[in-house]
Amino acid sequence: MLVFLLTILLKGCGLGQSDRLATLKVGMNNWPGYALALYAQKQGLFEQRGLQVQLVHFSNQQDNIRATLREALDASFVPLWEVMQVDPGNDTPAFILVADVSYGSDGIVSQPNIKSIQQLKGKKVGTKLGTVSHLILLEALNAYNLKPENIEITDVLNSTSIHKIKDKELDAAVLWEPSLSETAREINGNIIFTTKYVDSLVIDGLATRKSFVDSHQAELSQFIMAWFDAVDELERNPERVFTVIADELNQTTESFARDYSGLKPGDRAMNQKMFAGQLKSSKQKIIELLEQDPRHSRMIRKDVVFDARPLNDALKNWK
Repeated sequence: MLVFLLTILLKGCGLGQSDRLATLKVGMNNWPGYALALYAQKQGLFEQRGLQVQLVHFSNQQDNIRATLREALDASFVPLWEVMQVDPGNDTPAFILVADVSYGSDGIVSQPNIKSIQQLKGKKVGTKLGTVSHLILLEALNAYNLKPENIEITDVLNSTSIHKIKDKELDAAVLWEPSLSETAREINGNIIFTTKYVDSLVIDGLATRKSFVDSHQAELSQFIMAWFDAVDELERNPERVFTVIADELNQTTESFARDYSGLKPGDRAMNQKMFAGQLKSSKQKIIELLEQDPRHSRMIRKDVVFDARPLNDALKNWK
């Protein structure tokens, strides 16, 4: 009888421990930079940090961040650019983690006769206004002292840009890998710009509501520690990490490794640097670029805050 009662007690304690795991609902799309969250979930890294995490997939990033600001999600993996365009609401957007920075994954492909950004003057360039593709175009033009009005923008989705440049209806298109390299090969064209050429403003990360940081700082810190666990494993054994993620995405390890190769992962050193001031300067540059090209017709959110409280806790306690 004593053994029986002890068994029930131990099982009860186990159930209680599981019930005490905090839960976060996090939105994401299929961008390779966010896929470390898939690895953390598959390998139980969130649970090891005391969390249950539900990853919710979106195809539209504005729908993703809107869901967080409207309290349908707790946080979203989303580019800073998208956070700065989200609809006004009753709360302040808070950017709390840098997941990656583009370093060659995004760029501009041109027809064979165009060999530089300067030669885009007066040409037709395919990009979707108000998206990350538009940002990539604006930072490319800015790097080579061209003004947005110097080019004609064809406002189309990435997939449509690919078809149009193949049909010679566009002189250039803003694309990301693997489409960028594949399209260049198919049209015998040139990659005249990538985010590797600049200190890119294509910054992906985790965003939430300021009020949610105020009330759930501990859970967000646990999430960030699990993220650093995944980054640490990526640094020590990239092939194993890529294999697990590729299996989740129904890709080969090699193809996912190529997709990820144009990114700088958001490790501890990068996050310390970005939250020490670089995010604020990047935000100001994004505002300036958007204001130079009002064709996007979006309202710029200047109230986005960079709340380092969960990050600082994670950096202090991670081991």
